[in-house]
Amino acid sequence: METEQIPAAAPSAYPPAPSIGNPDSGRTLARIAALGGLVTARPVSMYASAVLRIGYGLLYLAFLLREFPHRNEIWGPGSPWTPDLARQLFDQTGWFSILTLSDRPAYFEACYAAAALTSALFVLGWRTRVVSILFAVVVASFHARAIFMTDGGDNLILLMALYLTCTACGRRWSLDARRTRRQAARTAGRPTPGPGAHTLRHRLGTTRGRLSTVLHNCGMFVIAVQVCVVYGSAGLYKVQGATWQNGSALHYVMNLDLFRPWPALSLMVDSHPLLIAAATYLTVLLQVAFPFVLFGRLKYPVLAMLLGMHVGIAILMGLPLFSGAMIVADAVFLPDRSHLFLGQLWRRAFPRAVTAQAQGSSGGEGLAVPPQLGSPAEAAMLLQQRPEPQ
Repeated sequence: METEQIPAAAPSAYPPAPSIGNPDSGRTLARIAALGGLVTARPVSMYASAVLRIGYGLLYLAFLLREFPHRNEIWGPGSPWTPDLARQLFDQTGWFSILTLSDRPAYFEACYAAAALTSALFVLGWRTRVVSILFAVVVASFHARAIFMTDGGDNLILLMALYLTCTACGRRWSLDARRTRRQAARTAGRPTPGPGAHTLRHRLGTTRGRLSTVLHNCGMFVIAVQVCVVYGSAGLYKVQGATWQNGSALHYVMNLDLFRPWPALSLMVDSHPLLIAAATYLTVLLQVAFPFVLFGRLKYPVLAMLLGMHVGIAILMGLPLFSGAMIVADAVFLPDRSHLFLGQLWRRAFPRAVTAQAQGSSGGEGLAVPPQLGSPAEAAMLLQQRPEPQ
């Protein structure tokens, strides 16, 4: 009697699925879980988002004040690019601007004043969730109204204004943060409700906070990616140019009348050919290498050199808005401890202003804002609350 032969299974073209006990699959799942926890657990780079809010709000407010004498020729009814021409372009491109809703000069003046007020409120962080959306509408409207007069700095500010609407940029260094601290101080001594009270409200609040955290973290990630794209694409584009390859590109930049606000200074810099060649190659190297040095300590000297590069662009080429927009964008890569260190330097440099602000915020309501740990105010409170010896 012959035994039936079972045919062998054909070899699969795909790798075997990882088993539950496989250590590689366990590490992969742990990394995925850690990534999900990083996105949903807590908002990241809170102080960096506050720096972005303050920086871009100040930049746009300064821009509006700087162009105040020329506002009618740039965005108003007296512009050569009339509102009717702008509306015709909007029909083709899909853009929108609140400045073209009416051709009356009074309406334009009201929009300009509202834009300056919105920028100031955005800097102060007052009702940031709503004001951030209004700020994005303002930037998009002014950008679309004079689309042929914009440059790279205007484009970057527009993108950042849109991205900041997704972030919780008003939770630090803002009026919203001060109001939150006051509310926490008022409710500190109240009894907490039982475990069965306000269950639905608690769940809704938890879900809302988690969604806000995810949206904030995704917004900050998109901002970081956008900055990497700006630097990487600019560096790769420069590599293809012959003048950047032979180190003479900045020589021609120094001799462009359109980008030479101080001709004597430009000529003095151009008189050092070795310095011009070194700066040319260093510019390309920094921009190409920037996306690859973000995960190590090398990013700090690179950010410092980029800061110097943008300061030079602002002074030598007369592009302060573009340089300011890039400098503010670079702040997204600094950890919160760096921003806290800068805040400590500010408090040490101007102790009287900080003390006056703390006293003014308390008002006549007692200590509305709780003192910081290790501060003199906390020590005084502890001494007053200590019981006297019997």
